[in-house]
Order: sequence, then C-alpha cells, then structure tokens
Amino acid sequence: MSWPDSVIGVTTIGFDLDMTLIDSRPGIRAVYDRLAAESGVEIDVELVVSRLGPPVEWELGQWMPEAEVKRWADRYRELYPDIALPLVETLPGAHAAIEAANLRGRTILITAKHGPNARLHVARLGLPIGEVFGQAWREGKADVLREQGATTYVGDHVHDMDAARLAGVPGLAVATGPSSADELREAGAADVLTSLEDFPAWLDQH
Repeated sequence: MSWPDSVIGVTTIGFDLDMTLIDSRPGIRAVYDRLAAESGVEIDVELVVSRLGPPVEWELGQWMPEAEVKRWADRYRELYPDIALPLVETLPGAHAAIEAANLRGRTILITAKHGPNARLHVARLGLPIGEVFGQAWREGKADVLREQGATTYVGDHVHDMDAARLAGVPGLAVATGPSSADELREAGAADVLTSLEDFPAWLDQH
C-alpha cells in the first residue's frame, strides 16, 4: 500500500458528512421538491430523506428513466447551494468530535456529496475538518481511506461500515442516520455511538 508521505505515521480519522456531521434533510427535501416541480415527476420526498447516503444518481434512478438521471443530477447540484445550504445545520457534537480528532492528528471528510457543495457546508458551518473528498461511495470511500492512510472512519450508514471494512480500518458508527444500531453492528461497526456527542469520550478510551 502506498500512502502520501504527509500521512505516514499520523492518526487520520475520516468522517462522513450527511447525517453524521450535518442534518441535511431539510435542505435535500427542499431541493427534491424543486426537482419534482421542474421535472413533473412524482417523487416521494419523505422517502428520499429517510434513506440518505447513496449518491444522488442512485436516488434519482428510483424515480426517473435512466436517460434522464444525469440531467437532473446536474440540476440538483446546481440548485443545491442556494436552496439547501441555508437550511442545513450541524448535528449535536459535530464540532467537538472533529476538534477531538484534530488533537490526535488529521481529519478528512469523505462523502458521496458533490465535493464543491460539501466544501460549502464545511465553510458555512465552520467545521474544522481537514481535506474534503467528494463523490465517493462505498468502494470509492474505501479507496480514499486507503490512499489517505486513514486509521478510522466515522459514519452513519451501513455502507460507511462496508467502506471501512473494505479499507481494512475500524468503522465507528453513529446511529443518527437511516441505519439502525443493530444494522450498523451487523455491517461490521467496531462500535456504535448514539451521537457524536459521545465521540470525544470514546476517542479518549482508544
């Protein structure tokens, strides 16, 4: 395995974004409402926000013909900054969790969200995260974890735990997203926290 020289020997903790650090449901709900109005496609927006995690292309593929998915995914990303950004806030404990991780070494954000939009959230909310890696999902997250020499990945989705397993690092789960604590454990989580408010104490013990 080849790691960048800058991360060899450094504790590198990766975080997911949606429903791990931020509650993006209000913003995403508003963007999908706009997409439904513009496209004329009936979208069950409450179902959409109940299962956040996969890339927008996957979700749109549940509602639209395959040939239309890219067009509306591009439109989603275009609408997102103006519509979603003002509606999204951090989840409890997010800032303190990142600060605690930064005291150990280095933090990275790995998300399926469009990278520029993820960076807008980080900037607006003042999240003290290090580098941001966008449009990565499951195997793609595992690739980033390996490339960056990550030592832990923190996420809320069973596929976050899959990514950690594929990368050969512990997956720490927070039960703040669509996956239940039992589902996260079954997916291989090394531990499951109720929220990131518990993360600094967990980190002190590891």
